[in-house]
Amino acid sequence: MLTTGPFSTAKKDPAQRAALARIKDWTRAQFRLSEDTTISVAEVACALPGCPPLETVIIFWTAPDRRHHYKIFKPAQQVVQDDLPPWWMRDALIVSDDFSCSCC
Repeated sequence: MLTTGPFSTAKKDPAQRAALARIKDWTRAQFRLSEDTTISVAEVACALPGCPPLETVIIFWTAPDRRHHYKIFKPAQQVVQDDLPPWWMRDALIVSDDFSCSCC
């Protein structure tokens, strides 16, 4: 699943769609995820002070109640494979049930 924000041009821009798909493929390979693992990649705008204007958010599930979440602080088209966390950090990316954040 590729996700876009309300102001995203991903539906119109083939380069943006390709960047989101590439990040999804890299995430699947990096974290050794099966083909049936749900992965969501989105480029979102952030208006919070100190936040980059565009960032890429990646979410995937390894169990129905085990969501992993991380951000790359650059637009999707600028993301390179080395920007992804190493595979052994997968469990550190698990979002706890009590996680609260107004930005994501």
